[in-house]
Amino acid sequence: MQQFVVPQFIDVEDKVIGPITVRQFIIMLAGGGLTFIAYKLSDFVLFLIQLVFILLVTFIIAFVKINGRPIHYFLLNIFQTFKRSRVRVWQKFYSKSELRQYTKEKIAVLPPLIRTRNKVRASRLAELSLIVDTGGVYQGEKEPPNTNHQLV
Repeated sequence: MQQFVVPQFIDVEDKVIGPITVRQFIIMLAGGGLTFIAYKLSDFVLFLIQLVFILLVTFIIAFVKINGRPIHYFLLNIFQTFKRSRVRVWQKFYSKSELRQYTKEKIAVLPPLIRTRNKVRASRLAELSLIVDTGGVYQGEKEPPNTNHQLV
């Protein structure tokens, strides 16, 4: 019988550099790019404030997990939850023609009857196996004829 290797740890992401995954590496590159843009476009004091904010957000998004899932899934779920309506009310109004159609009696069409063979009872099965085991020497018990005579 041929054996197959079953993959394990499929929920673990591939590591690129040490313990850093591909997703974390890309997020850190994006944070580094934002830091470079902030350095080129602002003076030094504003850059330090932006640097702290950008690095904090970058490391939170890259490394923090909530319930074992990356935080960007958590943030996406929060956004989708706030985007939905808070109260769901179902109130359907029917027109008169729809009400007439629903109140009409419908005749149910039954599927055609499927005939099935009589199931073999356990006692009949034991009798058949005895006939097969004896090579036909044992003929089985004959069933008495079904008589519906009433005694008077």
